Amino acid sequence: MTPILWSFRRCPFAMRARLALHGAQITVDHREILLRDKPAEMLAASPKGTVPVLQTRDGVIDESLDVMHWALAQNDPEGWLEFSADDAALIATNDGPFKQALDRTKYANRYPDADPDQARATAAALLHPLNDRLSHHPALTGPQDTMIDAALFPFVRQFAMIDRAWFDAQPWPHLATWLNRHLDSARFAAIMVKHPLYRAAEHGKPA
Repeated sequence: MTPILWSFRRCPFAMRARLALHGAQITVDHREILLRDKPAEMLAASPKGTVPVLQTRDGVIDESLDVMHWALAQNDPEGWLEFSADDAALIATNDGPFKQALDRTKYANRYPDADPDQARATAAALLHPLNDRLSHHPALTGPQDTMIDAALFPFVRQFAMIDRAWFDAQPWPHLATWLNRHLDSARFAAIMVKHPLYRAAEHGKPA
């Protein structure tokens, strides 16, 4: 069967999954949704109701990193899995303290007890080490992109887009170059193509 990918275009977790699927050259049945109107079929596959959700012949994968690992285990033509355990710690920092600070900066109204300026400062402090890494080589772990770059890029992008003028004024030129390289890539353009919203009736099922 062709794997089914439930996705939301602007979700950074879904973006990283789509990047890995594209890098692994895996064709999927892309089903675009609105997070406020989740299809019953998606919820039946993954009741937790978050994206991405990948349905394969072997089962359902509903964590973005698991989707990435699954895709690259099938096919890894660019060597994206060639990184160390120390490098993998970058993802833990991104998905933990950085994502927490990002949310409190971008969605300040959801966190009335948080100071958005302090949250932005916290997020920025976590980006400086990435700039330091990128001062030595063009990708986060060396000369070539790996899964680490694909996993972090959507979140750095989301943070930058909160206030791009402010982001570009910060002392992290190597990080800005890395971000722009990914933003301008053919791969990013490919995974950001707009898909029509999924309609059950259009897939041969009752609406």
